[in-house]
Amino acid sequence: MASSRGVSGPSLQLPTAAAFFDLDKTIIAGSSALAFSRPFRRQGLISRRAALRSGYAQLLLMLSGADADMMDLLRRRITALCTGWEVAQIHAIVAETLHEVVEPLVYAEATALIAAHQAAGEEVVVLSASGLEVVEPIAALVGADRCLATRMAVRAGRYTGDIDFYCYGEHKAQAAREIAAERGYRLADCRAYSDSITDLPLLEAVGHPTAVNPDRALRREAEQRGWPILTFADPVALRSRFRTPPAAMLAAAGLGAVALAGAGWCGHRFRQRRQRG
Repeated sequence: MASSRGVSGPSLQLPTAAAFFDLDKTIIAGSSALAFSRPFRRQGLISRRAALRSGYAQLLLMLSGADADMMDLLRRRITALCTGWEVAQIHAIVAETLHEVVEPLVYAEATALIAAHQAAGEEVVVLSASGLEVVEPIAALVGADRCLATRMAVRAGRYTGDIDFYCYGEHKAQAAREIAAERGYRLADCRAYSDSITDLPLLEAVGHPTAVNPDRALRREAEQRGWPILTFADPVALRSRFRTPPAAMLAAAGLGAVALAGAGWCGHRFRQRRQRG
């Protein structure tokens, strides 16, 4: 697994439990993996055709929910896109564009909740299926204490297209269990937040699960089990309307820059699929 440490508050008190946060549509509005498509394209890493294909996958995800098949589609699209990319270049692009790309997507409710957990003496851990190169700086930006994310295989400084660790589904739940064991936390005292039914194993692993902006399947599960359901709807961009361009405000609603570029084409292809189905 891959992990990182962020900067905690000034308190020297040792954490008593962990609060595990999914990233996409839980801390930020939209997909962290696809949010950087525009700067990647500016640097010549992504062609227009590839951007449209990624946008199509993201739009389907928004419309249908993050089921296992859609997550697998996104995983295959993204790993295919980044095969051969230079790791150092990705780190540089993400560092240079982090505030431009990510800040407008961060839910104010999420940052407030993260701060509340830390004030209560709990360690905040971001767990995400997106790549570590993207997740780690975002986790630091929102003040998380640690993150675990998907780790791509690297050879000679470039991505091979293989995955060393996929932080998804049961693997994400196992990561939470290992952190709790390492830190001496009781899972019954820990919390977890996610929007997706694919994180059901993580939510079941802790004593205090919460659905955030849940997809239909997770909402149904949460209602049946009596789990709390939260709605986060205040990205930073919506609170900065006088200094944030309209495109960024739309991105904060979850489509992302790539999906906006291909929205008409994607909608047409989606309707064709529905008609054929």
